[in-house]
Amino acid sequence: MWKNFKLNKFLLLIPLTSLMFCFNSPKNDDEKMQTIMVSVKNTLSYLHYSPKPINDAYSKDVYKHYFELVDPAKRYFLQSDMDEFGKHETKLDDYISQGDLMFYKLTIDRLYQRVDEIDKITQDIFSKPINLQEEESLTLEPKLKKVPANKQEQYNEWRKYIKYNILQEVESMNSKEEAQKEKKDSVQKYKLKDTIKYQPLTQDQKIKKATDEVKDLVKDTFTRFKKRKKMDWFTVYMNAYTEVFDPHTNYYSPKDKEDFDTQFTGKVIGIGAIIQEKKGNLYLGALTIGAPAWKSKQLSEGDKILKVKSKPKDDAVNVVGMLSDEAVRLIRGEKGTPVTLTVQKKDGTTKDVTMIREEVAIEDTFARSIVVNSPNGKKYGFINLPSFNADFEDAKGRNASDDIKNEIIKLKGQNIEGIVLDLRNNGGGSLTEVGDIMGLFMDAGPYVQVKDGNGKIQTLKNKNETPIWTGPLVIMQNELSASASEILAGVMQDYGRAMIIGSPQSFGKGTVQTFVDLNRFLNTEDDFGSLKLTIQKFYRITGESTQRKGIVSDIQMKDFFTYAEVGERYDDYALAWDKIPGTAFKKLNYFNIQALEKASADRMAKNNNYQLLLESAQWREKLDKEENITLNINKFNELMKQRKAQIEKFKALSKFENGLKFTMFPGEIEREKKDEAFKKKSEMWIKNLKKDPYLQEAMNIVSDMGTKS
Repeated sequence: MWKNFKLNKFLLLIPLTSLMFCFNSPKNDDEKMQTIMVSVKNTLSYLHYSPKPINDAYSKDVYKHYFELVDPAKRYFLQSDMDEFGKHETKLDDYISQGDLMFYKLTIDRLYQRVDEIDKITQDIFSKPINLQEEESLTLEPKLKKVPANKQEQYNEWRKYIKYNILQEVESMNSKEEAQKEKKDSVQKYKLKDTIKYQPLTQDQKIKKATDEVKDLVKDTFTRFKKRKKMDWFTVYMNAYTEVFDPHTNYYSPKDKEDFDTQFTGKVIGIGAIIQEKKGNLYLGALTIGAPAWKSKQLSEGDKILKVKSKPKDDAVNVVGMLSDEAVRLIRGEKGTPVTLTVQKKDGTTKDVTMIREEVAIEDTFARSIVVNSPNGKKYGFINLPSFNADFEDAKGRNASDDIKNEIIKLKGQNIEGIVLDLRNNGGGSLTEVGDIMGLFMDAGPYVQVKDGNGKIQTLKNKNETPIWTGPLVIMQNELSASASEILAGVMQDYGRAMIIGSPQSFGKGTVQTFVDLNRFLNTEDDFGSLKLTIQKFYRITGESTQRKGIVSDIQMKDFFTYAEVGERYDDYALAWDKIPGTAFKKLNYFNIQALEKASADRMAKNNNYQLLLESAQWREKLDKEENITLNINKFNELMKQRKAQIEKFKALSKFENGLKFTMFPGEIEREKKDEAFKKKSEMWIKNLKKDPYLQEAMNIVSDMGTKS
């Protein structure tokens, strides 16, 4: 969660002179990085909610976290490298204070050196016969792995890693073959028209094909790595410093910040096309219906992009061999300005296509609803909210609360008798949107308490006295529901306005962030990027923090995440849980939690699909925790057969349908006739809703809650 925080007022609490670093404009990347280091250190020390002492203990944490980010699988650096790096383990606090790039340059230069060497190592591995009959295994768990003692150990590690990838490719081919055979047998059994291609390969043919695939994959990985600018690794280095303060305090380079803003507002200024990277070339992916690329009628999915001309007076830039994110930044620009793409069509012809950039909405960011026709003959509303999006820069921009309001109005027009609001996988967003959404469902009242680093507590209140839905309300959550999702679920639970159902607890992110532009403290016009900084913790109106503990569901239903280490409580650097005094609020009595819980528990105990799903989740988590795997092809194949036999037991899960029927709004049905992309997304969405066992139970619960008031 973050908020549009007025930093100017906040800065009145501290001496501004201590934050005015007054560097001259940097002459090169080194000076820029040095400026950023000192600026980050000072901003962390003065503005973070819970600043850490910049000392040797902090340095050791940064050192450990840095290598977890740079070489998590311990494949690149040698033990001799780590011995050399270890001499700096307690000096990183000094380096950030002084803007000293010594350690950063030492490690990244060595990383590029090792990548060059490992590129040659892998080429040598592929140039020789790869023996898949050997009795050896690969360690999968990074915590159990040791850094290679020498180049021979490193060679062996990469040889085993390559073998593992080949075995996985072979297994993928086996699975596809089995699926094709199953289809063909079915077609022949029922004497249908046989168009199924089934041409099984021998094991040797599969091994050769898989080896070629992995060879290309490894080559492409190193090619991409070498194209990556060293300045990009500086962002990783800075985040080792920031994330040790807490996992949500991060340094964003200017381009990273641009990507964040795009995701947060749900819109981008561009041509409406996915850019894909394949074997060193860039291609157009799916085109957004109605966007400039689609409207041009000259571009198609699969066109190879050769050049991009960002401005009429600029020269076209050759993008062959360029990373996709760099090309995307050339294509994006100001609304209403022209951009020209030179593309090679599939027939080999070359064409220049000029388009005018437009605002393209990323619709997956926004709320969407649908009418659910329950087996009991009643209609209910389902609203999915992917994020608490807000556009602070544009008064006419979209935000989550307005979107939810519009969806409720549409649902009420269909005479629904209850609403299920889905916050699963919603990682949060704008804090202010929570109060506005709360106001759609109930009268005015406090919805969250916020405490800053000085201990000052502020209570935020929803002031809306005219809710537009006062009937039954169920909120769905899971372990990935975080931040703003947790505040909304928590406050609706505290008031007794909604039943919270889903995972035993949500993610547990109870902190507030704001962006601080680093150049605002510097005597320069250069863009030094931004720091997303934790400045506050939030608390439920009962006084309890959501940090680490999250929101405990009223009706608990386990899922695949329940058995995995998902949540704030698993992060070494997460801030602690605590409690402050509660604030006054009036509890509502909308429903009987105990009766609803008992009815649901009875249903779920008899729900064979749900019980099978839990068994599958536990089995998959056990697989994820396997520490080693055999690299002998015969034993590997046998292991895969055992797993497939187990998976066979869980096949019923993929065939499950919840019996719910869904009705789209008339306007959306009309849109589908003109918008092919929207139609496909809608079909896939509804298909997934029909397979959702948790939604089935959510509808049972909202039905049990009674008719609307």
